[in-house]
Amino acid sequence: MPHPESIQALLTADDAGDRISGINQLRQIDPAVAFQMIQPAINDANVRVRYAAVSQLASLGMQDRHHALHLLRDRLLNDPELDVQAAAADSLGALKLTEAYDDLEKLYHSTSEWLIHVSIVAALSEMGEPRAFELLCMALSSDNELVRTVAIGALGEFGDLRAIPLLIPYANSDDWQVRYRVVQALSRLDSPDVRTTLEHLAHDQVESVAQEAKAYLNPTS
Repeated sequence: MPHPESIQALLTADDAGDRISGINQLRQIDPAVAFQMIQPAINDANVRVRYAAVSQLASLGMQDRHHALHLLRDRLLNDPELDVQAAAADSLGALKLTEAYDDLEKLYHSTSEWLIHVSIVAALSEMGEPRAFELLCMALSSDNELVRTVAIGALGEFGDLRAIPLLIPYANSDDWQVRYRVVQALSRLDSPDVRTTLEHLAHDQVESVAQEAKAYLNPTS
């Protein structure tokens, strides 16, 4: 197991690769110590270092959720790199920091970057924040297929029956991965319409889609 002093030497090294190595080694020491040590890296001049540090807050942030919220909110709204902003959204979702919902919603509406949209939708899915339902419905009409697909899964996770009529049309998507995600989403929602749709998908030409639908319709078989 690495010693905190040796990790600190890496974190303050001139080489960005060494600093990233130090961030990765923080996983092997006391999380409370690691949380304190990682914080300067969140504002590192190198984007790869910032990305690694912000991503690791998804776990280390549990040491001080309030301070983690402050750190991640700053990178979400102010970092000049999309990857770091997306990582901040991911970590906010992993930590279920619903206090950041307004920031996530604002950023979703203020950017056209699909990567940010995907990360925000995924984060809201993990948070389970009820206020996000309308935003997820909006994401279903995104021009980006990945955003739509992630939104389908998120609406299933929410368990809100209002999502059923919005999801059912995607059962006829030409993309089998979308149909597969629809099966997973609808299987978390209970209504006669859901069962009818899943019975249709149980005969899908793609075996993985059909099997997923059958697993819901016949859970004991």
